[in-house]
Amino acid sequence: MAISYDAIVIGGGPGGYTAAIRLGQLGKRVLCIEQERLGGVCLNWGCMPTKALLHVGEVIHAARDLRAMGVEFGEPAINLAGLNAWKSKMIDDLVNGIATLLRANHVESLTGSAELADAHSVRVRTKEGAIQTVEAANIVVATGSEPIALPGLTRNGTTVLNSDDAVRLEALPKRLLIIGAGVIGLEFATIYARLGCQVTVVELLDRALGETDLEISTLLLRILKKQGITVHLKTKAAAVTVAGERVSAVLEGELNEKREFDAVLVAVGRRPRTSGLGLEKVGVKLERGFVVVDEQRRSSVPHIYAIGDCAGAPLLAHKAMKEGIVAAEAIAGQAVAYDPMAVPNCVYTDPQVATAGLSEEQAKASGHEVRIGRFRLAALGRARTVGVSDGMVKIVADAATDLVLGVHIVSPTAESMIAEAVLAIELGATAQDLGLTMHPHPTFSESVMEAAEALHGRAIHIVNQPAAPAAAR
Repeated sequence: MAISYDAIVIGGGPGGYTAAIRLGQLGKRVLCIEQERLGGVCLNWGCMPTKALLHVGEVIHAARDLRAMGVEFGEPAINLAGLNAWKSKMIDDLVNGIATLLRANHVESLTGSAELADAHSVRVRTKEGAIQTVEAANIVVATGSEPIALPGLTRNGTTVLNSDDAVRLEALPKRLLIIGAGVIGLEFATIYARLGCQVTVVELLDRALGETDLEISTLLLRILKKQGITVHLKTKAAAVTVAGERVSAVLEGELNEKREFDAVLVAVGRRPRTSGLGLEKVGVKLERGFVVVDEQRRSSVPHIYAIGDCAGAPLLAHKAMKEGIVAAEAIAGQAVAYDPMAVPNCVYTDPQVATAGLSEEQAKASGHEVRIGRFRLAALGRARTVGVSDGMVKIVADAATDLVLGVHIVSPTAESMIAEAVLAIELGATAQDLGLTMHPHPTFSESVMEAAEALHGRAIHIVNQPAAPAAAR
């Protein structure tokens, strides 16, 4: 006889474990099934290891910059074995922490690959080959996403890499080609460049970072170029061949030539992990591989929910976590909905990029007459104290109402600064509200206040540009 639960969560990543913990808090009997390791891609191969490597790179870069500040010491050296050991322990600690939280909330866990046997039953195959069937009144699909591969370019983990491989640094390539100038591509460009590699990025589109505000993405590319990272837009890797430990790439577009590299990283995006789960056979509707869900994250089969990357863009851990809470509370009968006005997005380059709300282009396309407030870090005292002069805060507001439509930041600590912008958009704040809010000095967060004041020609630390008549103040 199958073991019965109130809910089964398929996937133990940020969305899955969050849903399971919240269900446990609500008194439900819950089973969380994870194919590999708790924490999913985010903890094991994505968010956490990349941020750890970025931190190491930032420290190396800062150490070199300190010479200009009068600090003398030897050239930083990378001990890959030590770096990997530290990174692995950090990941293990986080994974063990998730396991502790599941137990504390009375959530059972099971390791194995899952497939729906029917609308209420899940068949689990363990790594040892044993098969167990469990059933539940509700099922939450939280299987995440996986890297997209390019046809004809077979991943081998040494010379042809995807993002999972790129956090396992067994050796540093002297010359690295990255295909794709999205979030993943530019973060890894920053990591490898900071660790001493010569990095070339090619992007088929005419802009980096997808639909990120064009002025912001253009500024970031200009900064990355100063750091020695080469990015070629409107360029494709027309042919890539691997011979031994060498990669030959024919680049076409903005750049037309053949180049040699030690490795190529394919970073052209991710796709949902929904195949092989048996979703279609029980009536769950999919579009382009994503599960179609409503505002409570219910699929076309009402007791089957989907959250996170497998439920559609944006493919972000914090979006998955919020959806996990909504799905759990919906299962518990609460009146909830996933309806954010703004989802923050962070790019952990150096400096970081963080955005929330509409870009200038999106706001105009939506019919808004916009006003823009800008404040560049060259005028920010706190930035100068750490040797930073490149960066900007940009605020997009509606010209008639002064409502904040979008905030876009290129700055150290942008990841933390963006929360203020999300709150402003959620609460319907105006640029005037941001400008009148006292910010501590000296801080990076002051630049948000200054950008808001600049929108009305009232900034103190820059020369204000003539502006159209402002909304009533």
